[in-house]
Amino acid sequence: MKTQELDLFPIDNQKECPSSEVKSKLDFDNIFDRLSHSKFRSSFYLNNKDKDYIAKRDWNTIRKNTADIISKRLAPADIPNDGRQTPMRHGIFPPFIAQHATGCCCRGCFEKWHNIPKGRQLSEDEQQYAVDVIMEWLKRHV
Repeated sequence: MKTQELDLFPIDNQKECPSSEVKSKLDFDNIFDRLSHSKFRSSFYLNNKDKDYIAKRDWNTIRKNTADIISKRLAPADIPNDGRQTPMRHGIFPPFIAQHATGCCCRGCFEKWHNIPKGRQLSEDEQQYAVDVIMEWLKRHV
């Protein structure tokens, strides 16, 4: 039987993007529980190379680098290679793996899983939200 991917927000809430105030109160357990119902999203993990990468750096550096990646690869309104801009290979940059695991890898997935519409520049709050979700996933998987 094919596993169906679930959206993070029920259909009733799909009319508009939740405010950053609402997002800041989101329960990470709820987010990750919903993502765990997707066979694809739940297939991602950190291998030893990824864990070594993280061990050799402090969390602030990883967060800063993740924020930079989000601002360049996810935040623009128009991304020419949207859906293909985030590498899926281990050992490059562990937040790339976390982006796929959390649905923060492209604007299509970000819209589906986090109800933040594509076609417009992400706000600073929305970018920080993506970074927060990615960082939380990394911390839970180290």
